[in-house]
Amino acid sequence: MRFTLETSCDGVREQFFVLGEIPGVLWTPQGSAGTRPMVMMGHGGGQHKKAPDILSRARRFVAECGFAVVAVDVPAHGDRPKVEEYDRLAAENQARVEAGEELAPLIADFQALVARQTVPEWRAVLDAVQQLEHVGAGPVGYWGVSLGCGLGVPFVAAEPRVRAAVLGLGGALASAEVAGQITVPVEFLVQWDDERVPRAQSLALFEALASAEKTLHANPGKHGEVPAFEVDSTLRFFARHLG
Repeated sequence: MRFTLETSCDGVREQFFVLGEIPGVLWTPQGSAGTRPMVMMGHGGGQHKKAPDILSRARRFVAECGFAVVAVDVPAHGDRPKVEEYDRLAAENQARVEAGEELAPLIADFQALVARQTVPEWRAVLDAVQQLEHVGAGPVGYWGVSLGCGLGVPFVAAEPRVRAAVLGLGGALASAEVAGQITVPVEFLVQWDDERVPRAQSLALFEALASAEKTLHANPGKHGEVPAFEVDSTLRFFARHLG
């Protein structure tokens, strides 16, 4: 793990790093030391590790809860090189949608493909970050919606260190079976008028989660219109389950 740049602002320390070929960023309280809870965040499709929704939430997790937060660029996003296979599939999917096929199954197949690479990558990042003196091996949470949900469900299912997760804006086509392996508390976001993920698929994914404690947060609006007040609920959720 190699740090490439460090800045700080308003009490939040921001460290850019590279782990192998994986570029990421770590946020922690400025001047902090010792073990603390950590939240791993998965960005949306076409976004990157410092997308506005990632950055704003990360800074609040650090400033208001004292957590560490880490986010990385998923393959073919952000500072990572293009992947020829992914570009080809994206072009094929676009053509199939224009020819009248449904979008949701195509998204599900693509996310399942990418998850086979990201799950081991994210576990390696978690290993490395928890070895840092100012993070340590504390309790871990996961936050990810849209693509971050499609990749996050198999990650949470595979990673026993994750104690709680916020997921949403994703459907059951790619993840229903593996969602049945998730037993940690989950807060699940649904946009009632989502134009990318059919409502029935979102509800089916929520139903598939095996968690004894899971809460559905459904709001009117389209895919990218999650209300700002949901961030407050997310903060309370992680503070309750991570300490």
